[in-house]
Amino acid sequence: MKLLITKKFDDEKMKMIEDLGYEIVFMEDRKLQNTPEVNSVDVAYVYYYTSRLDYSQMKNLKFLQLASVGFDHIPKDVFVENNIYLSNNNGGYSVPIAEFAVMNVLNIYKNSKKFFKNQNESLWKVDMSLLELVGKRAGILGTGGIGMETAKRLKAFGVEVWGVNTSGRDVEYFDKCFKSEDMDIIFKECDIVIAVMPSTKETEGMINRDKFEMMKEGSVFMNLGRGNLVNLDDLEEYAPKFRGIALDVFDKEPLSKERSLWNVENLIITPHNSWVSDRNNDRLFENVYRNLKAFIETGKPEKYVDVMRGY
Repeated sequence: MKLLITKKFDDEKMKMIEDLGYEIVFMEDRKLQNTPEVNSVDVAYVYYYTSRLDYSQMKNLKFLQLASVGFDHIPKDVFVENNIYLSNNNGGYSVPIAEFAVMNVLNIYKNSKKFFKNQNESLWKVDMSLLELVGKRAGILGTGGIGMETAKRLKAFGVEVWGVNTSGRDVEYFDKCFKSEDMDIIFKECDIVIAVMPSTKETEGMINRDKFEMMKEGSVFMNLGRGNLVNLDDLEEYAPKFRGIALDVFDKEPLSKERSLWNVENLIITPHNSWVSDRNNDRLFENVYRNLKAFIETGKPEKYVDVMRGY
């Protein structure tokens, strides 16, 4: 069975994959393109440049493994029509993103930006407006791996954590969970709202002026999910009501230098960086290996996404 790999693991890990019974076809990720050899593979593990391939030409392809969590760039119709399994790096970045979320909340509650600014100006100035997390209520939009890891860490600070998922089912580390259709209560009642939902037809542009209008004065809003969840123009308009905002994802990346968002004083902007960790490669390999092993043994990966639902 032929397997396309666009970024190699170390020699030991590559040997483990070969020992599963795969014939490896390697093409460097940044040089990725459809060739007769690429088009002949049965399975593909593509690290980054997934959109460079025309999957309709890959007639033997039955399983694509991604290194990313998001897959809104994948041609869903081709995958559904040809019964191609799609697996993402589900859970692979949950811990670093959760840590990033907590970092942002603390930076906002402890006014870190002001202290850094004062340090740059050699200014000794005590700030009496710092807040504690104890007793606050956080609402997390999305209770998957990232949401669970974030909730777990916020609970350690004495935060009450509410969550939103499609069915309202109970999830570990959450004090309460609500159905997606009932999510307004999160915006109305929570001191901190963190979006980590995937991009779907239902979630695109979902967080807009109507939601910001509901939120408490002095609350915190953060998006670490997908950039198109949030109407950024509406967010900028409502920015003054928030104690702080943190955005790591945007509708168009990189964020244009011309966007006035850069000048919003209470906004922390980071360049889609929350997923980065020194342990990512190990977690990625674990996910990839498990799925490749299951596919060659059973004909389907251990975990795969519903392409049409978006998760």
